[in-house]
Amino acid sequence: MLSVHIQDQINRELKKYPVDQKQSAVMSALRFVQDEKGWISTEDMSDVASFLGMPQMAVYEVATFYHMYNLKPMGKTTLTVCTNLSCTLCGVEDTVAYLKTKLGIGFGEVTPDGKYGMREGECMGACKDAPVLTINNKKLCGRLTHDKIDQILAELDKS
Repeated sequence: MLSVHIQDQINRELKKYPVDQKQSAVMSALRFVQDEKGWISTEDMSDVASFLGMPQMAVYEVATFYHMYNLKPMGKTTLTVCTNLSCTLCGVEDTVAYLKTKLGIGFGEVTPDGKYGMREGECMGACKDAPVLTINNKKLCGRLTHDKIDQILAELDKS
């Protein structure tokens, strides 16, 4: 069951679209669920489908197509590292190796304390700042070096 808060957020989002195009709010609805719960379960997808009056499979297709949705618990902070061509050419393998060493986890894993999860992501459209990662799909960090990664993690540890 979607919380009242999520339902209110979806209803505000629906005002942006024609009445007969409720499915247009599916990406926002999934984001609202993830923001509140940290991830999106198949039950959540079913609830979103019901709320928007669309097939469950259509919601599942959206949730599994885009890399920004967590389909399992991924920790309090999810770091999504772009591994597409520009980031690869700019040294993302070193970035990933450093993160794996610092956090003790690989892609699709969560630290034992539940603080960090790390995922591989598709192009984030910031190739000039490669290599890049996002923090909880909200903040983009680019031109990553070991020092910058240390700084990012130190700031996250404070929050």
